[in-house]
Amino acid sequence: MALTTLQIVQHLAPGGIETMALDLQQFSQDPDNCYIVSLQGTKEDFCQRWPRLKERADRLIFLDKPEGLSWQTLNQLTEIFKRLNADVVHTHHIGPLLYGGLAARRANVKTIVHTEHDAWHLQSSSKRRLLERTLLKLVKPILVADAKVVAQELVTQLKVPSPMVINNGIDTQRFKPGDKALARRQFSQSNDTVLIGCAARLIDVKGHKILLAAMKNLPEHVHLLLAGQGEEEQNLKQYVAEHLDAKRIHFLGNVEDMPSFYQAIDVFCLPSFKEGYPLSPLEAQSAGVPVVASDIGGMKETLCPDSGRLVPAGDVAALSNALQKTVTQLEDKGCLDQNANLASFMLSEGTEEQYRDTSAAIRTLQQNIRNFVTASNDVRQMAERYHSLNT
Repeated sequence: MALTTLQIVQHLAPGGIETMALDLQQFSQDPDNCYIVSLQGTKEDFCQRWPRLKERADRLIFLDKPEGLSWQTLNQLTEIFKRLNADVVHTHHIGPLLYGGLAARRANVKTIVHTEHDAWHLQSSSKRRLLERTLLKLVKPILVADAKVVAQELVTQLKVPSPMVINNGIDTQRFKPGDKALARRQFSQSNDTVLIGCAARLIDVKGHKILLAAMKNLPEHVHLLLAGQGEEEQNLKQYVAEHLDAKRIHFLGNVEDMPSFYQAIDVFCLPSFKEGYPLSPLEAQSAGVPVVASDIGGMKETLCPDSGRLVPAGDVAALSNALQKTVTQLEDKGCLDQNANLASFMLSEGTEEQYRDTSAAIRTLQQNIRNFVTASNDVRQMAERYHSLNT
């Protein structure tokens, strides 16, 4: 039997929770009966900022919630749930739990699911802990954590029974290894550099300034690609102008073709100060790219143990050292000499046998990293596990 499902998010700006909600909608068993409600903003504004939203615009609802507590928003959601005969309401994070959870109870929705994507917001605020404990008691949702460490923190901070853990998933059929030379041309990058990539909103918590500081310690042929926009963009560009060779740092803005972004880079880095269970390391590894990241939240759970490196958040020296070790390891394996086109390079510079051996080594490395993700983090697995909660 088809079920009408509504996911509730705070907003639909590009980000991990928002991407996960869109993927869950796309890969649900009945996408046409799966809606996403954004508490904040308007459809026109967010679709302009994130073109991907246009694909499912008819299944997106925007409430343009005013600042502060809003009874109007609670009433709007209640009426929406009743009008659409909602069978399942799935809330993401504390704000959506407040409005979506209470509205779902008022509308007598049969199944309510709440996913916590991180727990750091509870650690520093007793008011948030009290609010969430109260909401969980009132709403009584099926509580899900997206990582083991998040589940442990929820038990500690909220004194609740251990929640179910459903890891976030990504579309491994979309994120996969590809033609590095072609991908680099798309971003106007040459083939004689080592490319480190970072994909995250340009905000303080993502730690971009730490990564830029670490770049000062890396060789000149190592460049950085930054995908994303945010309030810190001008400050970061000013830092680059004052401390780095601007030719080594490439601000790409919001990138729609993220599979090509990962195919273009050699190493992915996420230097965040706070994370739950981020998607970008999974996407990079699904494309066969090794990851260096901050040891926070559920990050450790997202990294392939054979290739990933974790460093303390905010430690510039540790980050630059880990990046250098990863680059050196790739160079020693012969994985960076063929950044452009394996066939053309080896046929002009070496023998066909060397080409076969080198390309085989690269394929093996990529496949080992990719296998880590496909084993347990494909979006189809995630969608199936969430669907099982509704039946």
